[in-house]
Amino acid sequence: MGKIATRAGIATLAFLALAVTSCASQKATGGGSGSADGDGVKTGPGVTDTTITVSILTDFTGPYASLGKSLTQAQQLYFEQVNAAGGVCGRKYEVVVRDHGYDTQKAMAAYTELAPRSAAIPQFIGSPMVTALKQRIEDDKLLTIPMAWATSLLGARAIQVTGTTYDLDMINGVSFLVEEKGIKKGDKIGHLYFEGDYGESSLNGSKYAAEKLGLEIVEQKIKATDQDMSAQVAAFKAAGVKAILVSVGPRQAASLVGGAAQAGLNVPFVGSNSSYAPQLLGLPVKDALLKNFYIMTAGAPISMKLPVMEKLAADYRAKYPDDTLDNSIPSGWSAAMIVDTAIKKACEAKDLTREGILNAHRSQTTFDPGLGTPMDFTSPSRPASRASYVLKPDEKALGGTMVLKEPFVSELAEGYEVPVG
Repeated sequence: MGKIATRAGIATLAFLALAVTSCASQKATGGGSGSADGDGVKTGPGVTDTTITVSILTDFTGPYASLGKSLTQAQQLYFEQVNAAGGVCGRKYEVVVRDHGYDTQKAMAAYTELAPRSAAIPQFIGSPMVTALKQRIEDDKLLTIPMAWATSLLGARAIQVTGTTYDLDMINGVSFLVEEKGIKKGDKIGHLYFEGDYGESSLNGSKYAAEKLGLEIVEQKIKATDQDMSAQVAAFKAAGVKAILVSVGPRQAASLVGGAAQAGLNVPFVGSNSSYAPQLLGLPVKDALLKNFYIMTAGAPISMKLPVMEKLAADYRAKYPDDTLDNSIPSGWSAAMIVDTAIKKACEAKDLTREGILNAHRSQTTFDPGLGTPMDFTSPSRPASRASYVLKPDEKALGGTMVLKEPFVSELAEGYEVPVG
C-alpha cells in the first residue's frame, strides 16, 4: 500500500463503504480502435468526445478499509476539481469505484468488468491483487497505479509503482536503526511480516541490510487475517531482539506494540508505510506507539508544511469534515495527479489511446507534485525513488504523524539491486 501507506480491522479502524459517487456511462467504452474524434485527438477505451473514465479498485470492507476510504475520497476530490476547472482535453472525468474487500477473486472480477471502459486506473489496492492481474494489465496497456509497493509489481510498462518499494524502505529503516538507535553488529532484529508479496518484499530488504551490517533477522510470518500477536511477541522476547521491523497492517502493529509493552520488551519498532494509521492513537497502545514506533515512507505526511499539502488538507477537510485526515490522502491525490498529468500530456500529442497515455507517462524523468520526493517514471524496472522519510506518531500533528528525518537514501539502499517481477 508505496508510496504511501493505514489498514483496518479493529472497531476504531472500521469505516463504512463509500457510496459510489460517479458512474460510468455506456459511452465510456468508445474509441477502442484508436480513431480520431472531432477534435482530431485519437481516442481509446474509456475516452469519448465528452468524457474520460478512470476506475478505482479499492478496499472498503477488508483489512485496508481506512486506506481505501481516504485514498478514494482524495482522488474523487482531485477529479472533481479538475472537472470544475474545465476538465482535460475538452472532456470531463468520470470516476467508477469498486470495492474488492482485499479479495483477489473479487479484484479480478472487478478488473474484468471495468478495464474495457477505462482509460486508466489511478488506484488499485493490494500487491496480491495487482500481481495476479499483472500480465493482463500489461497486455491491456492500461496505466495502473497500485497502492502497493512490492517489487513483484516492477517490470510492467503499464504499472507504475510510486516512490520506493517495501525492500528499500526496510533497508533505509535498518540503516536508521544502526545510525540513530544504537543497533550494532551481532544484534538480533525481529521482523513481523505478512505472507505474500508485501511481506516477502519487505523481508528481502531487511535480510539484505542485516547481511551487510552483521545483524541477524528473527522472522515471524503471519496471515493478513491474524489479529493476536501474543505468540510473536513471546518469540521476539525469547530471541532477545533489540529492535523489530513491522510489515503488516495497523491492527497487527497495534497488537504487537501493545503486547511488547506489556511483556516489558522495550525496543524500537520500524514499520513499513502500510503498518500505521492515525486511528491507532485512540487506542490504549497510544503511549507505546508515541514512544517507540517509526514509519518509513517515500511520501510526505499531511502534516508537512508544504503549500500544496496545506491546500489539500484544507480542501479535504472542507469536503469531508467528519473524516480523519491521514497520510493516505496525499498518496491518493498524488496518484490521481500522475494519471491526470499523463492524460494531459497525451492530449497535447493528440493521442488519448492507451499507448498514447503510456508514452506520455513514461516520458517523465522528474515528476514532483509538491507532496514529497521527486519521481522518475522512465523505467518500469526501477523504483521511482530510493529516498525514505522517517515519520513518528504524534497525536498533536495533523494526520497523526510528524517528520523525524527528511528523505534520505542510505548507502546500502543506494547500492542495492532491486529485484524485478
